[in-house]
Amino acid sequence: MNTLDVLAIGSLVRDNGIIKEAHSTSTLIRAGGVNIVVDTSTPEMLPSVRTSFMQLGILPKDVDIVVLTHTHDDHCGNNGIFRKAKFYVREEESFVDDRYIAVSSDIDIAPGVRLVHTPGHTDGSMSVLVEGDRRYAIAGDAIPLEDNFIRMLPPGICSNAEKAMESIKSLTEYADVIVPGHGPPFFRDAGRMR
Repeated sequence: MNTLDVLAIGSLVRDNGIIKEAHSTSTLIRAGGVNIVVDTSTPEMLPSVRTSFMQLGILPKDVDIVVLTHTHDDHCGNNGIFRKAKFYVREEESFVDDRYIAVSSDIDIAPGVRLVHTPGHTDGSMSVLVEGDRRYAIAGDAIPLEDNFIRMLPPGICSNAEKAMESIKSLTEYADVIVPGHGPPFFRDAGRMR
C-alpha cells in the first residue's frame, strides 16, 4: 500500500493581505519501491525536511522522483539535494534541464500515484492524487490553505480564478485527505487532521 509522510509543513505569513513569507509543504510518497517527493519547499525548511528523512530512514539520494506542483521559489528551493531524482513539472512552467520531464497530460508515475493538471494558481499548476489507506490529494497551491477549501476561495495569487475554482472542486470530489500547499493535511469532511 502507498504511504504518505509530510516532510515539512508549510506556512504563509501575510500583512494586510500581502504575502511576506511563504514556505510550501513538502511531502514524501512511498509507492511500490519508488520514493517520490512533492515540492521541496524553501531553504529555510531544509532542516525540517532533513530531520523527517532521518526519522523515516530515507536519504535524499534515495528519492527517485520529485514532482513540482508549480515552479514558484517557495516550492522548489531545495531541488539541489535530490541529485539522482527525475523532476516532473507541467510543460506550461519554466524549467529547462535534462532532469526535468515536461508533463502535458494527466499521467500515472507509480501504481496509485497520478499527476493531474489543476490550473488556476498558475497555468501549469498540477496536483498529485494518491491511493493509500485513504485517497489523498497533494494540492500544491491549487488549495494553498485549508481556509481556501472551507470558504471555497481561489488562491490569493491566481492566473485564472474560474479554473482555480474548478481545480478546487475536482480535488475535493476525489480526496478524503487534502495536503494543501502551505499547511497541514486535513480531512475533507471533518476539518484538519488531529
